[in-house]
Amino acid sequence: MAAMAASHFFCSHHMNYSSDSISKFSNPLGDGSLRPYFSSHKSKGFSSFQTKCRNSRTHIVKAISDSSKHERKQVELVYNLDEKLNRLADEVDMNAGLSRLSLFSPCKINVFLRITSKRPDGFHDLASLFHVISLGDKIKFSLSPSKSKDRLSTNVPGIPLDERNLIIKALNLYRKKTGSDKFFWVHVDKRVPTGAGLGGGSSNAATALWAANQFSGGVATEKELQEWSGEIGSDVPFFFSKGAAYCTGRGEIVQDIPSPVPFDLPMVLIKPPEACSTAEVYKRFRLDVSSTIEPSTLLEKISKNGISQDVCVNDLEAPAFEVLPSLKRLKQRILAAGRGKYDAVFMSGSGSTIVGVGSPDPPQFIYDEEDYKDVFLSEATFITRGDQQWYTEPSSSNATSHMDKSNCVG
Repeated sequence: MAAMAASHFFCSHHMNYSSDSISKFSNPLGDGSLRPYFSSHKSKGFSSFQTKCRNSRTHIVKAISDSSKHERKQVELVYNLDEKLNRLADEVDMNAGLSRLSLFSPCKINVFLRITSKRPDGFHDLASLFHVISLGDKIKFSLSPSKSKDRLSTNVPGIPLDERNLIIKALNLYRKKTGSDKFFWVHVDKRVPTGAGLGGGSSNAATALWAANQFSGGVATEKELQEWSGEIGSDVPFFFSKGAAYCTGRGEIVQDIPSPVPFDLPMVLIKPPEACSTAEVYKRFRLDVSSTIEPSTLLEKISKNGISQDVCVNDLEAPAFEVLPSLKRLKQRILAAGRGKYDAVFMSGSGSTIVGVGSPDPPQFIYDEEDYKDVFLSEATFITRGDQQWYTEPSSSNATSHMDKSNCVG
């Protein structure tokens, strides 16, 4: 280029070519040789900077040199501006760090629950098939400018927003274990009812641990998160399984298993407004009158033949029905009114949710009778999660409460 006697340049910078613009600029140098070059590079990343630059096209530089009286030489330099912007956008995303995160916090049911012994520490040993289902809360996490306190809000009244809440306990535990100095603004869109035997609070705690670890760049392994979570509650470690697990001990010993049930198997959850106190249910539990069937036998039967009434054993049903006699009547009526449309009807956890597996529809009496106008209703299916991913809500997931949606709390 230095040898050129004279040089004339034309730049098409950030030009979006249409048929009109091509005809307008097709002959800027009078030789009819301009050929717009369109980038085939696809966007990568999600930075707002990249979005603004989405319509950028290739930068074209043309030079025409008169190196002698009798010879004209033309040089066309082309470089891909989109590619440069994409690389810059990726760098911005990498350096900016995570500032907001929305996660699904699903609940669980106990397909069977055997109480096998009483421990010296006062707790009971159990053996249970836990499975995550598609009903869950939605939790939004944002980094807080505060370096001393988390802020928690929710869409329903009556939920503790201080250190009594398992989400706050989980965030405190994560900072204690890792030395992280990050605090959060957290909003929970509650859908899972409390006192339901569905592990909604435990799931919230596990989801908060997962979120805090994402904000810190994944410094802790899933195994570490699972081990730490047992300090919050017995059901919390389960949610770090893939979604189906055989749980023993107090529930904190989690053995991942392939899901033994089809994901398209529907169910309905029916929970009266009254809750069951887990402590009161265990207080009334009597080991000498509970089931004697081996938990491993139940697991084997479900794996081979699927869910049926005889395998959905819950040793806590009898004491829960003593605490809440109306719950026993509800289960009996669902069984009678179902006329075989449910593969099994059983209570989850320590109550008070009754699960009907095999149909998403509740019996008609739930709609017709005044006594059941305030029950919580939700259809659901079984779900799991992938490696290094948190749970995602199926698009068809739908939780409703008959007559009174204010009961959808958890």
